[in-house]
Amino acid sequence: MTHRTSRRARVLAAAVGAAVLIPGVVAATPAAATTPTVSCTSAKAGLADKLKKDITAALANRRGTVAVGLYDRSTKTTCTLRPTTSYDSASTVKVTVLATLLWDAKKHNRYLTSTEQSLAKAMITQSDNAATSKLWKQLGLTKIKGFLAAAGMTKTTPGADGYWGLTQENVTDEQKLLGLVTAKNTVLSDNSRAYILKLMGQVVSSQRWGTPAGAPSTVSVHVKNGWLQRSTHGWRVHSLGTFNGAGHDYMISVLTQDNSTMDYGVATIQNVAKAIHKDLVPTTSGTATYTPTSTPREAFVAVPEQG
Repeated sequence: MTHRTSRRARVLAAAVGAAVLIPGVVAATPAAATTPTVSCTSAKAGLADKLKKDITAALANRRGTVAVGLYDRSTKTTCTLRPTTSYDSASTVKVTVLATLLWDAKKHNRYLTSTEQSLAKAMITQSDNAATSKLWKQLGLTKIKGFLAAAGMTKTTPGADGYWGLTQENVTDEQKLLGLVTAKNTVLSDNSRAYILKLMGQVVSSQRWGTPAGAPSTVSVHVKNGWLQRSTHGWRVHSLGTFNGAGHDYMISVLTQDNSTMDYGVATIQNVAKAIHKDLVPTTSGTATYTPTSTPREAFVAVPEQG
């Protein structure tokens, strides 16, 4: 038993390498006894059945554990798969961090400082970890939990001890967040929502993979992705996206883990995204598919600042 314990510790340390030593593994929600199936509803005749069929086909023969959330306001269409399964957030939590910053500023009737704007831009458009750590520390868990409560994100648990990348999230809560970002509400001001969408629309090209794959040129794209490798459940690869145009207003969240490589997780997400875009916004024009340009150097888990 002692030998096994020490070996597991060595494997964990090797997995994170020079990046960061991550604290104990947070268990994900156990898988159901039966394989979950895609569930869809829609006010548009035939659309729910088509989406269910095509999303299911997109995931056929794909390994890994995948959760999907889709909501299109224009056709009142919803699709879900594993909506309550928890995942390590990796960098998708950065949208929550920005939303919290803006929510708190609104409460105090102030604008963001130039420093906060600079950190926010780096955090979202480049997925900068150092900027995220500074904002996470500035806000503190009380404010972050306050925003989560106001947003109704009841199943999201902030990572402890500064490890924001280990925040626990699920598709249901991420869809709630994207819903707040894309429609008028009392939690985020219109200016705050526009600011979040602006930055999500300016993400660097090398990080515009995932849910934007297959999006027609007639819709605007806003995205934030996250990726993280750990010794258990392999690669977590996630993508949050909102899309507006061509008579549609929709949002997609895809969370995955148990991927053998980052690229494998990206491909799984893009298979789902292509099916959704094709069914919601049929088009004969060419569509873009984004792929990572290289393996990221960042571990996307913050190291608490020392001293």
